[in-house]
Amino acid sequence: MSATLTATSESASAPAERPAYRVTFARVVRSEWSKFLSLRSSWITLAVALFFLVFVGVMVAYRYNPADLRGPAADSRDAVDIALHGVPLAQLALGVLGVLATAGEYTTGLIRSTLAAVPKRLPVLWSKTLIYFVVVFVVATVGSFAAFLGGEGFLSGKKIALTLGDAGVVRCLFGAGLYLALAAVLGAALGMLVRSVAGGIASLIGLLMLLPITLDMLPSSWKVDVAPYLPGSEGAGASIFALHPSPNALSAGAGLAVSVAWVVVALAAAAYRLLRSDS
Repeated sequence: MSATLTATSESASAPAERPAYRVTFARVVRSEWSKFLSLRSSWITLAVALFFLVFVGVMVAYRYNPADLRGPAADSRDAVDIALHGVPLAQLALGVLGVLATAGEYTTGLIRSTLAAVPKRLPVLWSKTLIYFVVVFVVATVGSFAAFLGGEGFLSGKKIALTLGDAGVVRCLFGAGLYLALAAVLGAALGMLVRSVAGGIASLIGLLMLLPITLDMLPSSWKVDVAPYLPGSEGAGASIFALHPSPNALSAGAGLAVSVAWVVVALAAAAYRLLRSDS
């Protein structure tokens, strides 16, 4: 009797075995998605990018006057060019969003907890880039369509007017969303690479805006050959969403391939440093 009671009490007092939790990519994605939803900066930056994309496109369409050569977009060739005039500003806001997603954790020290929970490290980078790519693609595509449709009424009856039914228009608007999603992933890669918000933003601005400016110091023949392969809305990115590319520009497919190559190189460098150096 006493032996039975003793065995029962010992089994009752023994600690229950904890369930074994596995770190899977799906769980890492859910964790990073929770971070995205909880960060106020994510929503603010997305709203700023959407504002730039829609407001600039609609306002340029509103002010368009083919007789006024000094007016905005007077030299544009079609309504798609006008609708997407806000892309250069939106790319900076969305690139900064990517930088904040990765470098922000190094600034706050949260990266230590993140990497302690995900010892293999690389799933953290892949899940962040996946989330921001999908979210930005959806938001930027919606913004591109809104900018085009919002300005369509102001351009009605003019020579450059287009509708969604015209050839290539829908492709260009989706292309703008795709390019801006790549810009966000590029920012995330740079943030993980330099591990500093300020440094990541500076690197992003240097690649997307300052690098094309430096081409003015090169011989004109070099500039023509090099410019189409630069990242940003003035280089390969422009080919993705341009309805009528300039004579020296890449095709839409080639521009997409070059833009993806820039992002892949940045991600590869970020992944290498993430694996080889401490947080």
